Amino acid sequence: MTEQSPAPLTLEAARDLQSMLRCDIGPGLGERELDAVEERFGFTFSADHRIFLAAGLPRGSRSWPDWRDGDPENLAGRLSRPVEGVLFDVEHSGFWHPAWPSRPTSTSGALRIARCELATVPQLVPVYSHRYLPGTAGEWGHPVLSVHQTDIIFYGNDLADYLRREFTGRSSSLPARATVDFWSYFVEAGPGIDVTAPTPHTPYAVSAQEAVEYLRMLALERLIGRRHDPHHLIEAGLAALALDVETESLPLLAGLTRTEHENADALFERVLTELGLSEGHPVGGTGIPREAERWELVRWWLRLIVNTSMAPGAGGDVIVHEGWGPLARPQALKPLVDEVYEYNEWTAIRGGTREQRAGAIVAEAERLLAGPWPPPLD
Repeated sequence: MTEQSPAPLTLEAARDLQSMLRCDIGPGLGERELDAVEERFGFTFSADHRIFLAAGLPRGSRSWPDWRDGDPENLAGRLSRPVEGVLFDVEHSGFWHPAWPSRPTSTSGALRIARCELATVPQLVPVYSHRYLPGTAGEWGHPVLSVHQTDIIFYGNDLADYLRREFTGRSSSLPARATVDFWSYFVEAGPGIDVTAPTPHTPYAVSAQEAVEYLRMLALERLIGRRHDPHHLIEAGLAALALDVETESLPLLAGLTRTEHENADALFERVLTELGLSEGHPVGGTGIPREAERWELVRWWLRLIVNTSMAPGAGGDVIVHEGWGPLARPQALKPLVDEVYEYNEWTAIRGGTREQRAGAIVAEAERLLAGPWPPPLD
């Protein structure tokens, strides 16, 4: 469990969360139904997951598991994917968990040991698409994990935080904490990256105008709650200074040493003010920027994908997380979101077609950028 566990989810709170999902909500699963699902598939729901499903059963989308009437083979496949994904990387990518016995020289021997070790770890239970909760009876407060083979990231501090994050773009400002040792390894020591961490891109500015645009986009990202490490702000300052952007505080930001990182936020804000970038970013009563600012960020992320400053899969996840949900799922973005989901689907991962799917994301990003902005919403 986390050091400061959240309050248990209640039926009333779960129904409030379901009201923002924009999907059909069927009758909740009764205690006998929940018990039958656990017995049939050999796992246990965590306490908050069980309360959530008792409040109502989301349906009408292939992304939500239908624990009442869904195809048993499909449900069993979704339950097995996290383990099968690890085994895939054991076989094809040389993955080996440091807590396991020494890896045999033969692939078959390695897979045999890996299967035995994986049989002892907590089951991951699908919540939505490839988002999973650890299935531990009687416990709540586990972070929701986004799982693609051994590329595993935090997607919410707990179930309630995840649902707000995924479907409204609002989330806790607190970093998620690991709760289950085996799966936590991939986030803390493996390749996984928290989707709410700094946008995974490389700087692109080659002119003063682009350097100022870069500073402004970072400011907009901060406005919607995305985090930036001090060195990201300092690097942005260095790039602007090298491209002859002039403000009084810019040399101070660019010249910060590692021991002075705590000053980066304040100096970055001063640079924004001196460049006139702190104005014109109104927010609503919820503290979330108006739609215009959110659309502007979506366009910027699309540009990063197209100019290869951000990987298509990572960029697509950012847009789904920060654009698609908070903008109330506009139809204009649905083709792109569909491509991102296809990229993240198990068939693409297992079948080795992710490179093709990445190309489809880039093509859809180019199509969107070539049209009017914001795109038509009908």
